[in-house]
Amino acid sequence: MKFRKLGHTGLEIPRIIYGTSCLGNLYEALSEETKLAISREWFAHHAPPAVIDTAGKYGAGLALEMIGRNLRQLEMPSDRVIISNKLGWKRVPLITPEPTFEPGAWAELEYDAVQRISRDGILECWEQGCELLGDGYQPQLLSVHDPDEYLAAAISPADRQKRFDDIIAAYGALHELKRKGETQAIGVGSKDWRLIAELESVVELDWVMFANSLTIYRHPPDLLDFVNRLEEQNVGVINSAVFNAGFLIGGKFFDYRLPDRRNDREIFAWREKFLELCQRHEIVPATACIQFGLSPPGVAAIALNTSEPRRVAENVAAVETFIEAPFWDEAKQIGLIAADYPYL
Repeated sequence: MKFRKLGHTGLEIPRIIYGTSCLGNLYEALSEETKLAISREWFAHHAPPAVIDTAGKYGAGLALEMIGRNLRQLEMPSDRVIISNKLGWKRVPLITPEPTFEPGAWAELEYDAVQRISRDGILECWEQGCELLGDGYQPQLLSVHDPDEYLAAAISPADRQKRFDDIIAAYGALHELKRKGETQAIGVGSKDWRLIAELESVVELDWVMFANSLTIYRHPPDLLDFVNRLEEQNVGVINSAVFNAGFLIGGKFFDYRLPDRRNDREIFAWREKFLELCQRHEIVPATACIQFGLSPPGVAAIALNTSEPRRVAENVAAVETFIEAPFWDEAKQIGLIAADYPYL
């Protein structure tokens, strides 16, 4: 497994980062034995450290609890793991029949979660996150979780400005933690890369995470230019959600919505051509998506998530697989990727 420096953070990370929403019971409640098996697999296929990406939103803190519990059960030294915690959602008592955040997405939760994006709110989320992880482990990477969604809820330009000010204040708190030595690096993750660019212009960032933005299906030139600029500024880049929520490799959802064959003919046609190309070249579609997502020189790592322990090894293998040029050449010729895409 190749390791890359994450910008100027001083951290060297493997090219795969492990997502943990499954540990928070996303869509289904996995058994504790399965969750432990997933955690064990993080350390089985490459040299340490393993990088774990989590959030207080995942199962209203359940993922954080499971990470800490599993690491202690595995007797994993803290120097063999790097934890990234995305802050902005805080666990609260569950007083309704179902959790009120993301209805229908989380299974068998015992708590609810509320959004807390402000200076004090983000510190509350950080403190609670450390408590949920428990003794022996503390996040080395911190960020504000889905600031794009927080801004999208604005009801007026004035409300958006207030919300943007809340985000800036939250980053002020994160930088205080960094100055105190409580964490090593501050970043941002968003499904809207333009918001990352907006924040990067006013906030000092050590790393960024793109979600659903830089994929084999979608890779606009202005985003590639931004990635190049981040590399020049020595800001680390992590790429995630490279399957466009699973659709590109056969899933039902595209960008977390259910597409319609009448109104979304273009994406269905693209997928059909893509799957046919993979079959002709005997390439696993997920591997093609992963290798494309890693191809820009500024991308340090790719974040992948699975609820099946055996698939961790498959994901590691996909990160390490080299795809020959004829596949990419034909993908350009038939219009699946931009003809002038410079990295493949």
